[in-house]
Amino acid sequence: MLSYDAGVVTQVARGEPRVLAAATIGAAWLAVAARILAEGVQSRYDDLPVQEIAHVTLAVAQPDPDDAIIARHADPERLAWMHANFTDPARVAALGGADSYATRLFDYEHSGRDQVAWVIGRLTQDPASRSATITTFQPHTDTSYIPCVSLLDFWLPAGAVELVVYAHSIDFGAKGYANLVELAALQHHVAAELGRPAGRLLMTVKSAHIYATERGYMRDVLGGVDGLAGAR
Repeated sequence: MLSYDAGVVTQVARGEPRVLAAATIGAAWLAVAARILAEGVQSRYDDLPVQEIAHVTLAVAQPDPDDAIIARHADPERLAWMHANFTDPARVAALGGADSYATRLFDYEHSGRDQVAWVIGRLTQDPASRSATITTFQPHTDTSYIPCVSLLDFWLPAGAVELVVYAHSIDFGAKGYANLVELAALQHHVAAELGRPAGRLLMTVKSAHIYATERGYMRDVLGGVDGLAGAR
């Protein structure tokens, strides 16, 4: 598929939706990275070269934020950066001064609205609810930056807290593993507040990609792992 912008033609990924099932968030990260490197098309994102696949859903059975694979292979500075994004209300300089996920989740549009507390209250009041759904998108102020993770949907199938996430695009070379860690941590927080176990984490990504600058790093990581245990 070709994207047309001011006469410039860019190849973008296309294909049938696919599901990658994995036992852990670390196994899911490696599985999607391997698929991108094996099958991804050469494209550009923010005018930088990437390899990309489209419409992938990660289905993680046991999403523990303290993941052994990620602890061993991820960049600690990138983990710390994403953790601050999800926990610190300060604006994010690296994103042009955009609001952090912490603001979007716990002080939506600087209104004092704690969306996570609302989810907990809704599922406490109605454990059968299918609409404990929140967004990180702030349309009044989001212009040049649109948050990659834009929708989080919590529910309680079989009594466990399952989190369903939509992201328009995720960089699985430099940031995707950190997104998974923070989403799993948030899921466990909601589960603890509800007195429930954490269930599956499902993350649907329209554009799953790896920047050209991260390909060598990801090949080294994948080469150092004995298979993709727990992923299929």
